[in-house]
Amino acid sequence: MTPGQPAEQTMSENPETPTANLDDEDFPAYTMGRAAELLGATPGFLRSLDEAKLITPQRSEGGHRRYSRYQLRLAARARELVDNGTSLDAACRIIILEDQLAEAMRINAELSASDEES
Repeated sequence: MTPGQPAEQTMSENPETPTANLDDEDFPAYTMGRAAELLGATPGFLRSLDEAKLITPQRSEGGHRRYSRYQLRLAARARELVDNGTSLDAACRIIILEDQLAEAMRINAELSASDEES
């Protein structure tokens, strides 16, 4: 889920070639069944993450949920926290804060690197 990326975008709207999608962390390549299988979770767990607004999977033209690798990483982290006794709402908040911190640290590193070049 990339900031500013419309959730209603479908796979057919991606103008890039199919091979370019292999490296795209945000390309919705995984069906709900495959995503659940990879995570060792149930489709219901993935739906609960959608309801909690942690991840918003894109939809295929047929309306089926499709998950990206980035979303699967978030879902795996949520599952880890929930399996360790954290409530789903708290797990989602923790993941959002971790994601924001990582982004702030990335921006800080970029700014520090550009300051050193000056």
